[in-house]
Amino acid sequence: MKHATRTLLQCTAHAIRSALALAAAAALAGAPLAARADPQGLLETVKHHTTLINTVPDNGDQNPYAIFVAPVSSGTVKEGDVLVDNFNNAANLQGTGSTIIDYHPDTKQMSLFATIPRDLKECPGGVGLSTAMTMLKSGWVIVGSTPSNDGTTGTKGAGCMIVLDSSGKIAKVISSPNINDPWGNMAVADNGDRATLFVSNAGFGVGGADGNPPVFKQATVLRLDLDIPNGQPPVVKRETVVASGFGAQADKGVFLVGPTGLALSADNKLLYVSDAIGNRINVIEDPLTRDTSAGVGRQLTADGLLHRPLAMIATPQGHLLVTNALNGQVVEIDPAAAKQLYARWIDTDKAQTPPGNGDLFGIALTPAADGFYYVEDDVNTLVLAK
Repeated sequence: MKHATRTLLQCTAHAIRSALALAAAAALAGAPLAARADPQGLLETVKHHTTLINTVPDNGDQNPYAIFVAPVSSGTVKEGDVLVDNFNNAANLQGTGSTIIDYHPDTKQMSLFATIPRDLKECPGGVGLSTAMTMLKSGWVIVGSTPSNDGTTGTKGAGCMIVLDSSGKIAKVISSPNINDPWGNMAVADNGDRATLFVSNAGFGVGGADGNPPVFKQATVLRLDLDIPNGQPPVVKRETVVASGFGAQADKGVFLVGPTGLALSADNKLLYVSDAIGNRINVIEDPLTRDTSAGVGRQLTADGLLHRPLAMIATPQGHLLVTNALNGQVVEIDPAAAKQLYARWIDTDKAQTPPGNGDLFGIALTPAADGFYYVEDDVNTLVLAK
C-alpha cells in the first residue's frame, strides 16, 4: 500500500513539473529573447573575411598602406569605391610606391586611379605614398608622400601632400616646414566647401636606421584648414600644429615607427592619436579650434591588447578600431569608458611571428558601417571583414 501511494505521488509531481515546464516554454516562445545580450561593439558582429583583390597594379607597386572609401561619385570614382595606395615599388623598396588603385565593389574589379611621378619636383624628396590619404566630398583626393631614394630612411625626404582631381591628375602639391613625412591615416572634418585635415608627421629628426636608432620625440599632428572654391583645388588657409612631442624612430623593417592612427569623435571635440612608440591611444582636446599644441595630450588607454597601434577609425557607436603592428589583431576600444573591449585576429598568417606581425596597415569602415576593409601588405590584398 505504501508503494502504491509513493508511485501515485511521484506521478502527480511529474505531471506538475511537466505542466510548469510547458507553461514556461510557452511564455518564452511568446517573449523577446531579453537574455541574449546585445553586442558590445562592431567586432562581435563580424563573421566573415573575404579577400577581394590583389592590389598590385601593372607597374608592380606593392605594400598597400592607405585605404579610403569614396564619399561621392566624381570623375572616375564612384561612391563606395575603395581607394588603396602603395608604399613600395616593384623592387619592394619602401618609400618609393607611386600608385593608387580603385576597387569597385559593384563590379568586383580593380582599376588604376593614379600614377604619380616618382621625381615630382614640387615634393621634397620625391614620392612614396604613405597611409595619409583621403577623398573629400568635393571630389579632390589628397595623399601624403613619405619618400626615399633607396628604400631606407637614410635617404628619405620631407615629402608633401599631393592633391589629385577625381580622375587622378595632379592639381597641386602642398609642402611647408610643418610637413615632414606625413605618415598616418588622416582624420577629416569635411563641410564641402571647407574641410579640415589632421595628419601626423613622423620625419622630424629621424635619420638612418643603422644600429639602434634613437627615438626622437618630435613627431607632430598638423591641422590643415582648407577652403575649397567651386571647381578649384583646395587652398590651405591655415596650418596649426595641434599636437607635438610624440616619439618616432627609423626602422629597417617598417621604415618608420611613429604616430599613425587619427580619428575624430562624433562631435569633433576630441582627436584620438595612436602613439606607436608609446603603445597607447592619446586624446587631443578641441582639435578644430585650438591654436596651440596640446603636446601629447592625455592618455586614454595603453598596453593591454595594444601591440604597437597603427591605423585607427571611429565606428558609429563611438568606439575605436585600431590595427596592431606586432600581431594580426584589431582592437576595439570604448573611449567613453576608457576600456579596451577585445581584440580579434584578422590576419593569422603563420609566416610571421606572432601570426600577422607587420601585415596590417590601413583600415576603413564600409559605407553601411556593418564591417570594415583592411589590407594585408605581406600578400598585397584588400580584405572585407563583415
